[in-house]
Amino acid sequence: MSIRKIKEDIYFVGAKHWDRRLFDELIPLPDGTSYNAYLIKGSEKIALIDAVDPIKEEELINNLKEAEIEKLDYIIVNHAEQDHSGGISKIIEIYPNAKIVTNEKCKIFLKELLLIPDEKFMIIKDRDILTLGNKTLKFIFTPWVHWPETMVTYLVEDKILFSCDFFGSHLATSSLFGEEGERLLEDAKRYYAEIMMPFRNVIIKNIEKISELNIDMIAPSHGPIYRNPSFIINAYKEWISDKVKNEVVIPYVSMHGSTEKMVSYFIDILIRKGIYVKPFNLPRTDIGELAMALVDAATIVIATPMVLAGAHPEAVYAAFLVNALRPKTRFISIIGSYGWGGKFIEQLKGLLSNLNAEFIKPVAIKGYPKKEDFKALEELADKIFENHRKINII
Repeated sequence: MSIRKIKEDIYFVGAKHWDRRLFDELIPLPDGTSYNAYLIKGSEKIALIDAVDPIKEEELINNLKEAEIEKLDYIIVNHAEQDHSGGISKIIEIYPNAKIVTNEKCKIFLKELLLIPDEKFMIIKDRDILTLGNKTLKFIFTPWVHWPETMVTYLVEDKILFSCDFFGSHLATSSLFGEEGERLLEDAKRYYAEIMMPFRNVIIKNIEKISELNIDMIAPSHGPIYRNPSFIINAYKEWISDKVKNEVVIPYVSMHGSTEKMVSYFIDILIRKGIYVKPFNLPRTDIGELAMALVDAATIVIATPMVLAGAHPEAVYAAFLVNALRPKTRFISIIGSYGWGGKFIEQLKGLLSNLNAEFIKPVAIKGYPKKEDFKALEELADKIFENHRKINII
């Protein structure tokens, strides 16, 4: 892909990965992704921000050639993960005098991941500045968004925040700038849910740090550039807030129909009570869709049959995912069916220790649901309704 001009002497030189469908061998990518790299030509020095995933390093190199870059002074590394840093080894072969500008923690990671020697680094501290002549870079540390070493780079004169993974989206598009609307918001929310949500409390502090800046554009490392920073900043403020919605997320799996019957009945009761329900049949679920649903939901109910003496592996994975993502959900419960015994309630409950949520009495039945079992589901729905009313979301 050719270089794209953002503003005078500022260019996109990264790569689109249109057909990538899985990230980290884990996260589905229905809309592909991009590995954004940015070139800044100052009157005295030239800097590159990010160096793309190694699978796309040739595109980056070709873009630098197209930009007629014969000398590169600095490679700014906001984050050491290889989808940002993978092309560095090749870049410093071509531009041996270039200095890798980053923080001390990131340096340690880059040495371990890419085997880069000490003499290649220029270490900066929080809020340090680096002049390129007529352009000034300011570095702001934003740890745990989403690794311990992450930082952002602010181009002072042009008021552009190069935000790394912060405010990113896995979205490959021919548009350089984001077209505001539901699609962009959904891709950004998916990205937040899958990657950023576990660090919600830290993000609150980091948004406060960048709020000191006068920002005209946000240029993340994945997805399009935001010309209206408030669009994505306000979305993040809502996602990281303590506010939850009148929603119940139900990740479920059923083998012979008993648990599915429970779920179907339970959904109908909740809907009749005016509660929005999001069920996810786990063997057929895109985990990104599930992660997005967890962002705002007041209640999560995991539904599973018993397999041997425990929960179905799909339900175990769902519980592990919920625990890892640490959503702000306020209430959680478990329903399911068993044949001869087992401890799936205790097993799943033990996997949810990270959640700061009230555990509602579960409903575990033997075999196919009977009249008294449906009654127990009704009581669980009543309890959820009362809880939602107590926190003023109904």
